[in-house]
Amino acid sequence: MNISQTGGHIDHLLRQTRVHHVQLSSMADVKANMMITLSSLVITFSVRYLSDPYLRWPVIIMLLFCFFTILAAAYAVMPKLDYRYRPNLKNPDCNVLFFGSFMNLTYPEFAGILEEVINDPARTYEAQVREVYELGVFLGYKKYRYIRLAYLLFLTGLFVSGLVLIVVEFFNFSHVLAG
Repeated sequence: MNISQTGGHIDHLLRQTRVHHVQLSSMADVKANMMITLSSLVITFSVRYLSDPYLRWPVIIMLLFCFFTILAAAYAVMPKLDYRYRPNLKNPDCNVLFFGSFMNLTYPEFAGILEEVINDPARTYEAQVREVYELGVFLGYKKYRYIRLAYLLFLTGLFVSGLVLIVVEFFNFSHVLAG
């Protein structure tokens, strides 16, 4: 990176952005846990209605959508790590500030890489900017994408099972009128 003037304003900007990303990550985890809990409760309370012939199909549909909601929400918060990755500082994709990048290094290897970064202000800022960027990309493409999918699955399940319930009730009411 080519930074013309280093200083506290850049440090504050990067620190504040990182804090914001951490807060967004925590919010995503809470939302995913909420969807897992809500879907689990719906499954738990709905299973007993499977024996009711009028409610069987709406319940089956709701159970399926809740199951897929749980999968999407769990995937959103599942840690994604590569246990074989070894960072190379010359590689532009190297993020020396992320534990998943340096966890496979020995301490002397990690300290050596970080020493190179710390002793060059441009590389120090580059490492921080890369960290902010990768946190944002991870939040957008991994966590929030699947949390959004979980919400959509749950809402679609509610809508479709409600629609099926209305159709079942309509046909049952039609038989009562005809008979």
